[in-house]
Amino acid sequence: MNITELLLAAAALVLAVTAAVTGGRLRQARRKARTDEHEWKSRVARDVAEARDERARLLDALGDAFLLADASGVVRVHNAAAATLFGGRSLDDRPLREILLDPRLSRVALDCIASGNAGQALVVLSQQTSPRGDYETRGHNAWFIDAARLPGSSGAEPLTRILIRDVTAEHQIEQIRKDFVANASHELRTPMAIINGYLENLLDDDMLDDPACARRFLEVMRKHAQRISRIVEDMLVISKLESGEAGALKVEPFPLHACANDVLERLEPMIHSQGADVGLRMPETPVVIHGDRFYWTQVLFNLVENALKQNPHAGLRIEIGCETEDDRIRVWVSDNGIGIPSADLPHIFRRFYRVEKHHSQSEIKGTGLGLSIVRRAVEAHGGTIGVTSTPGELTRFLISVPQHGPAEGNLRAAS
Repeated sequence: MNITELLLAAAALVLAVTAAVTGGRLRQARRKARTDEHEWKSRVARDVAEARDERARLLDALGDAFLLADASGVVRVHNAAAATLFGGRSLDDRPLREILLDPRLSRVALDCIASGNAGQALVVLSQQTSPRGDYETRGHNAWFIDAARLPGSSGAEPLTRILIRDVTAEHQIEQIRKDFVANASHELRTPMAIINGYLENLLDDDMLDDPACARRFLEVMRKHAQRISRIVEDMLVISKLESGEAGALKVEPFPLHACANDVLERLEPMIHSQGADVGLRMPETPVVIHGDRFYWTQVLFNLVENALKQNPHAGLRIEIGCETEDDRIRVWVSDNGIGIPSADLPHIFRRFYRVEKHHSQSEIKGTGLGLSIVRRAVEAHGGTIGVTSTPGELTRFLISVPQHGPAEGNLRAAS
């Protein structure tokens, strides 16, 4: 083999070695590139997942329902409060019109999506049209809707955020305030007008010279003055319960049947005149209540008196009963009177609320505060009260309180 052939062979060997080394490095580089790409994709996926989790945590921290809708009005994102509000129904990828069934709720959001202009509205709905569906038990409910387009989303697919806030409690408090002012003015004005009218007759028409007529006028005036006094006393009791003075409840044990007997003795003239039958249904072993006897007397007195006043006809049967169940005491007052319409049941514990909307000047009825006092007094003792009614058959107020008295934290006014 000559020199030329040797050189060619050596050159071929060098090229082969170089190609092998280069190929190995290329394969190693490709493997590293694939590994780096996989690690990068994994890192991006983790970052995206963490970002989504962080977004979800932030949105779930909102107390209000949050929805994010696209330009077509389809929900893309929602938080836990929204899922709770709509009863766990599926929300993502559903049109707002299907989720917010009442057009008064969806109008603000849809107008914002269409125009890009932010909007707000307060919507008051009946119980049947509440977004909470069958979970709604508060009667009329109020919702604050706030919709605005997200900054930087004015492109082909703008996004709009919708906040839905439950303001039912605030709405009801405001309504109670308005009702209280209107009803308190009416309830006080009516007996005052009657008293002033009879005074004018006595003084201007010389009725004082007719003893029989003057006495009749004075009896009517006294009855209406007692009504004013009762209204003021009831308002003071409610004020005391709500202002925090209920924290000074004189909690001590006392037998419930003794409290019930005191109430029946006070109402005996009214019970006798109406021919009503009032009975006690209590265990042989006396049930002992740990609470303020004054307020418990108010509770039973108002419930029994309310039953008597709402059912002045003969044949009324009233039952005061109690029983112990686990660590609680259940107390009830029931009657077989005309009952309470279902539409009125959610509202009967409101101040001055009456099932009968008319006000009679010729007949002295309750102050309209009795059931409010009952609820506040029961709540101040750490208890609950509810009512069920089948008109003409059975109306039953049921109270449940801790057997060993209210906890320390409950010795304050229920808000």
